[in-house]
Amino acid sequence: MIIAVDGPAASGKGTLARRIAQHMGFAHLDTGRLYRAVGLAVIRAGRDPADAGAAEMAAVALDPGALNDPTLAGDEAAQAASKVAAIPAVRAALLEFQREFAKNPPGGSAGAVLDGRDIGTVVCPDADIKFFVTASIRTRAARRHKELLNGGETSIYARVLQDLRERDARDSTRTIAPLKPAEDAIVLDTTDMDADAAFAAAARHIEAVSGGGVSAG
Repeated sequence: MIIAVDGPAASGKGTLARRIAQHMGFAHLDTGRLYRAVGLAVIRAGRDPADAGAAEMAAVALDPGALNDPTLAGDEAAQAASKVAAIPAVRAALLEFQREFAKNPPGGSAGAVLDGRDIGTVVCPDADIKFFVTASIRTRAARRHKELLNGGETSIYARVLQDLRERDARDSTRTIAPLKPAEDAIVLDTTDMDADAAFAAAARHIEAVSGGGVSAG
């Protein structure tokens, strides 16, 4: 089984995807970390993440071990990821990695949960279940602001809000694989949901499709 979880930044999709994977015993891939790793690689090479040539080279040469870099959780990586993700050659270079993960989950898992921006529309359009997780931009900014502070980074809410607006615009208007719900995706608005409520809602949909296999407890 393949479960796709898409949505904008700080919508709660990553938390939901990890929890679904844990409860179902599935492999999980946060595809955003691929783009963050590429973006950081470009920056560390002294180049601009918006430089298509530099970004493509970094994507082709990406070492899967780089996905464990703790600095990928930072805001610099997030901003760089949004820029490299708009480059068609970067998306093409990372597409096969994602599809192979979904088709042959590591560890002999019976399924895979992938979260990102275009899993249900481009990477795995035939996924068994698709979720599109969203929330109001102010709610998402508050979540991201708290996450950065808890991670020991300096954060200003107004700046985070503006950054999210810019990222949403880039993600939604890019020519290749723009951020949008798949036509058959289940839309979950988590503006007024905590992580438990979001998981419970997702679990009900999964059980309806699969006939069981996950509980909200």
